[in-house]
Amino acid sequence: MTASVLAFGAWLKNAACWWQGGHAHWSPVHGDLSDPAACAALERSARQLLAQARQAGAPVQAIAHDLHPDFFSTQLAVTMADALGVPAIGVQHHHAHIAAVIAEHGIEGPVVGLALDGVGLGTDGAPWGGELLWLDGAQWQRLGHLYPLALPGGDRAAREPWRMAASALHALGRADEIAPRFGPQVGQTQAEGVHQMLERGLNCPPTTSTGRWFDAAAAALGLSLRQHDEAEAAIALEQAAARALQAQPDLSPLPGIVIDQAHRLDLRPLLVALFDAGDVEQAAAGFHLALADGLADWLIAAAREQQTRTACLGGGCFFNRILRERVLARLSQAGLHTYLPHVKGCGDAGLALGQAWVAARQQTDPKETTPCV
Repeated sequence: MTASVLAFGAWLKNAACWWQGGHAHWSPVHGDLSDPAACAALERSARQLLAQARQAGAPVQAIAHDLHPDFFSTQLAVTMADALGVPAIGVQHHHAHIAAVIAEHGIEGPVVGLALDGVGLGTDGAPWGGELLWLDGAQWQRLGHLYPLALPGGDRAAREPWRMAASALHALGRADEIAPRFGPQVGQTQAEGVHQMLERGLNCPPTTSTGRWFDAAAAALGLSLRQHDEAEAAIALEQAAARALQAQPDLSPLPGIVIDQAHRLDLRPLLVALFDAGDVEQAAAGFHLALADGLADWLIAAAREQQTRTACLGGGCFFNRILRERVLARLSQAGLHTYLPHVKGCGDAGLALGQAWVAARQQTDPKETTPCV
């Protein structure tokens, strides 16, 4: 008998989930918790799900939440768990993404997974977002991650893709190009300031985020320097790639992507071609194809090492059709059985299911609590 667990999701596209007996009971999607109305809606939904669990004779035994301590969802989960006298269980963001796929499809046994998104707090306190994982029950391991890029200005870099392109130039040993390339568009003072931040490592936390690599690529091609909506730069990059592939379906991937000795997928060689690109749309397509092939090779190698033929894909970057379809095709050719989330899509709207599933497994078997990272 599985435990009865209520999970609160994370921050973006928030929804709560009550998991009991192998079944998910969802709240409506509340939206981003930057909106006070969404926070109030989450609290109402949580209380309704608690009442539903009691009426079903399966009172909630634990409450699951994201690791980020500043999220309203985390704070509400901890407060409600304390009031109920049940444990509040933090579940790492990308672990929850892959666990949600396992729970939805009823997968048994070990899997390897790719969780690709904008950001989620890692167990080391750093911003993750390009993660290669292994799961077996609630046991899990971080097998690898994307090569980290610095976030010049912290969260501001997520709103200004040119900063991520500047970070990529710095990572390529081409930092002297930052001001000449971006100064005329964003202001010489700002460009030179970011250059200095990167040189000194001031307010430049490293991130493995796939979303930030997409931002860097979009800005390197001049498609998006600042964005007002989530994933605006990544969408512009995908649209440019789609136009090129429609005109020339046989375009080749860009060369250079490598898996290093630390099991990191290093995308820096792809950015070289983008900064020096002649045809923007063809370069955008080549980036997509190379990234998809690199991710597939990375996951296939992990599946062989872990002796599993089951793969799971999660995280908002898999809304990208070009990336998703090419990765799926490559994994199928390699003989892997691959699963994606369908009920709530790849993004954070379905995250609570993974949180609840992990917490339920931990409640059922307390040994399944410690990740090997």
